[in-house]
Amino acid sequence: MSVDFQLTDGCARVTIDRPDRMNAVDAKTEAELERIWNEIEANDAVRCAVLTGSGDRAFCAGADLKSDSGKSGLDYWAYRNPDCFGGIAMRQSLKIPIIARVNGLALGGGLEMVLGCDIVIAADTARFGLPEAKVGRVPLDGGMVMLQRMIPQKIAAGLMMTGRMMPAAEAAAYGLVNSVVPADQLDEEVDRWVADIVACAPLSIAAIKATIKNTSHLTPHEAYALRLPELVDALGSEDSEEGVAAFREKRAPRWKGR
Repeated sequence: MSVDFQLTDGCARVTIDRPDRMNAVDAKTEAELERIWNEIEANDAVRCAVLTGSGDRAFCAGADLKSDSGKSGLDYWAYRNPDCFGGIAMRQSLKIPIIARVNGLALGGGLEMVLGCDIVIAADTARFGLPEAKVGRVPLDGGMVMLQRMIPQKIAAGLMMTGRMMPAAEAAAYGLVNSVVPADQLDEEVDRWVADIVACAPLSIAAIKATIKNTSHLTPHEAYALRLPELVDALGSEDSEEGVAAFREKRAPRWKGR
């Protein structure tokens, strides 16, 4: 199988397993990723997910051009997955945090998947880029519209108009990456983030993610006034009482997700 999927202690680990192709995504891999995200979305036991690529060369080198479907750019644009590259680049329905474990190159669709994640942990050897213009394509799967909203516009334009790659440390300086660590410490750092997320109330996490995803275009006052269902659920939940009780009783909270 081109994608490895494991669920352990509330954490779903999704690994694109095509190291011989630098974890580039072909049609079969795209379909498997979409299936996995749907499975994760339907499983209330999943508290967070980690997306990565196998090996140490690449997170994902984007679309596998050697297995291109033959569609024109216009056809691809017209019939593309609404969740965009890998079923995750612009997915709105997942309520859990997605961590990108960037172990190497994240190029094209690989970077678009990173942009669709909530938290990005990168090895110091990782590099990021949208080189589509070099092969007569454009970053259709979210890159053109998302990157310029996450880092300064001129920096985003420079990356896309040259096809250059940005080192992990520079990406972190622009706020695209949460943490950069030596490659041999990447798993340890990811596990720390996973542990911290799982220790939090799941409905609180869902409310925070929904607010971030749905209010960035609003003024602070407009965002504050928005009554998102996830926020209402969190504020009225049993877990909101349990968290305070656990704090007062000096014990770990027992989250129920309701």
